[in-house]
Amino acid sequence: MKKGFELTEAKVAVVSGGARGIGASIAHRLAGDGYSIAIVDLDANACEDTLNSIVDAGGNAVVVAADVSNEDNVSAAFEEIEKRLGAPAVLVNNAGIIRDNLLFKMTTSDWDAIMGVHLRGAFLMSRAAQRYMVPSRFGRIVNLSSTSALGNRGQANYAAAKAGLQGFTKTLAKELGPWGITVNAVAPGFIQTPMTAATAERLGISFDDFLNSVAKTVPIGRAGNPEDIAHAVSFFVSEGAGYVSGQVLYVSGGPVD
Repeated sequence: MKKGFELTEAKVAVVSGGARGIGASIAHRLAGDGYSIAIVDLDANACEDTLNSIVDAGGNAVVVAADVSNEDNVSAAFEEIEKRLGAPAVLVNNAGIIRDNLLFKMTTSDWDAIMGVHLRGAFLMSRAAQRYMVPSRFGRIVNLSSTSALGNRGQANYAAAKAGLQGFTKTLAKELGPWGITVNAVAPGFIQTPMTAATAERLGISFDDFLNSVAKTVPIGRAGNPEDIAHAVSFFVSEGAGYVSGQVLYVSGGPVD
């Protein structure tokens, strides 16, 4: 299949932060479910592996470069997505960054960067997507929260943003429900990604040692994989999940505090 070939038969799913890790896994899973995928990421070049693997497997995907915290970027991105693939029916707000530090070391820019990508980004992307979903009276929005929403040392900014996404999710579920649009959140626990590998590096320990220490705290005895999150997202965006909205699903290998 030609890379970036435009199809309109399949429903269109937009996945932000789809270059790697959880976002890439979600993009792969939804492509396998029959969606045409718009991979939205700040760095288009970083999306090439994800794009190529989806297309090589017979799926359809395009890459759209955008800063999700920039209103003009988001508007332009959705215009491009509609032109190349069709009107979006699914949005997965996965784009995220970390700027971990204890409160007394955390800078204002650390705080603002997290809020910009996670909260402002989800707001801008959801507002843009619902303009296509409302007229068709169908839509699925999934926000990526985190177990850190319950509080996590060194992550005041990240925890606040992820908790905010849960409130955002429940509010949009009430506002958009009358138009057949469901809004849910997936809150991963510890997942093996480049982001968590960077955390291990910051702590000065090997990633393997980090994973082993985490596994001891998880009831099922292992860290999570991006595919674990992709399975949950796949359920939420399915047509069969039309009566499930405003929910936060913790995918963490066991109960959370």
